[in-house]
Amino acid sequence: MKATGIVVEYNPFHNGHEYHIQKTKEITNCDVLIGVMSGNFVQRGEPAILDKWKRAEVAIKHGVDLIIELPYIYATQSASNFAQGSIRCLEIAQVSDIVFGSETNNIEELKEMAASCIHVDNLKESLSIGHSFPKAYGLLAKEMGPNDILGVSYLKAIMNTKITAHTIQRTVHYHDEEMHNEIASATAIRKAIHENKPLANTTCMNEELSQNELVQLKDFYPYLRLLLSTLPPKELASIFLISEGIENHLIKQALLSSTYEEFINNAVTRRYTTSRIRRCCLQILNHITKEDVKNLPPLDTIRILAFNDKGREYLRQLQENEVKVASKFSQIPLAYRKMEYKTSLLYTTCMREEQRQSLLKQEIGSPLYIK
Repeated sequence: MKATGIVVEYNPFHNGHEYHIQKTKEITNCDVLIGVMSGNFVQRGEPAILDKWKRAEVAIKHGVDLIIELPYIYATQSASNFAQGSIRCLEIAQVSDIVFGSETNNIEELKEMAASCIHVDNLKESLSIGHSFPKAYGLLAKEMGPNDILGVSYLKAIMNTKITAHTIQRTVHYHDEEMHNEIASATAIRKAIHENKPLANTTCMNEELSQNELVQLKDFYPYLRLLLSTLPPKELASIFLISEGIENHLIKQALLSSTYEEFINNAVTRRYTTSRIRRCCLQILNHITKEDVKNLPPLDTIRILAFNDKGREYLRQLQENEVKVASKFSQIPLAYRKMEYKTSLLYTTCMREEQRQSLLKQEIGSPLYIK
């Protein structure tokens, strides 16, 4: 079976994602479509507004055959590490192609960028004159859009693999906060949800979004403020992604800020972007230490979240090829398994007890089979 991979978050799933699935199948003529999906926490450094099981289920119902979970430690990092983890999962899953959205839709130009060397010294120089990290990156990368930056990261990651990359035109800008008829970005949909505005026909998840508790990072701010106010700076400095004295900056802002919104506004500077602040705070909340990450073994197992009949057939093929597939929670390598359960505990903390227990039970259960 010919397998094609896509990297997704579906936070939430919307019509643009359905278009991506359709075009991917057209471009690659694949027998099976595999999605690598962020779990309960996403690359923005935030909790997904709906849990991974609901998002995996809707993905299968709308054309994906198999959903693999991107381990937490990759899902909550910047583009290069996010891409490395995603491509590693797809490589283990033996896909031949990957299709991703692109602002330029110019694969050759993106390949040239991926083949170039981006010098850290140049980035630091740009930062020293007041540019934020994304701006400094953009100066070197022709003001690249967020999908193209991710695309370059994917292309770098597949260089030593047998995976062929393809692009499709991004129809709406990733950070666009406006609703556009039936096609809107996930950012715009989340904004509309938080402001209690109608979603129109932009997503098929209206029911799930209206009937389930939606998780937001601001829900955890009292706990975050307590940690920043009481933990010694030395202990905070041991947390993954905490570097360059950012712990002292976060402590100061937590003591000054009564709400999460105020904290973020105060913490973001030319030096520290919103995404970096959120990702750092997420590691603090989950207490993921640098030592924890250092001790993670190389990624050699894929965890299955959901599949259909075609996905099940492909899983049999992978198992015949002796690919390590975790269809049970106990089959996930121990260090990764501990991290996934630990982060699920945080994700469910602010939920009603019934829903919390249900999701924790699901976490250690079997993948979803969707007919």
